[in-house]
Amino acid sequence: MNLATTRLTYHDYVLLPSDGKQYEILDGDLFVTPSPVTRHQLIVGRFLHHLMTYLETHPIGTVFTAPYDVVLSDTDVVEPDLLLVLNNGRAAITENNVQGPPDLILEVLSPSTAARDRELKRKRYERFGVQEYWMVDPGSNTLEILVLKDGPYVEVCRATRPVQCSSPLLPGLVLNLDSLLK
Repeated sequence: MNLATTRLTYHDYVLLPSDGKQYEILDGDLFVTPSPVTRHQLIVGRFLHHLMTYLETHPIGTVFTAPYDVVLSDTDVVEPDLLLVLNNGRAAITENNVQGPPDLILEVLSPSTAARDRELKRKRYERFGVQEYWMVDPGSNTLEILVLKDGPYVEVCRATRPVQCSSPLLPGLVLNLDSLLK
């Protein structure tokens, strides 16, 4: 028996319904996630505020939150919780989406997405050249910062609330987990 598999593309993605669910295509496969819970949204909002405050005094890029499409390739379309595109980065901000790899992506893990965020998305972000990948785990109150170093990601910070982390990409930015993960 010959079972052919269909690889979805960005063209298929734009035809998906706007129903409050998060749709992503990773290596041609469709993933659907329900809307995030309250704490998830509060954490994203705190990180957004912190990054926006940083960018007011360091106007080096633009930050976005989901829902916002990031087209890494024709068969890789993601909606990270938060992303940063530096002014001199590789990604292009268009009217409808970001084309290419953002410089920083933050994902807040949930029970339904943690494995995908830690494995599949991590590998895709690494492959396409996302410079920094931040994973926030609300269940364990931790932040993990991964940075591209000559190919694969290298962990530069793994901290548990109330400890602080710093971003190599954003000099002077201190991530106080006590206030960001409360």
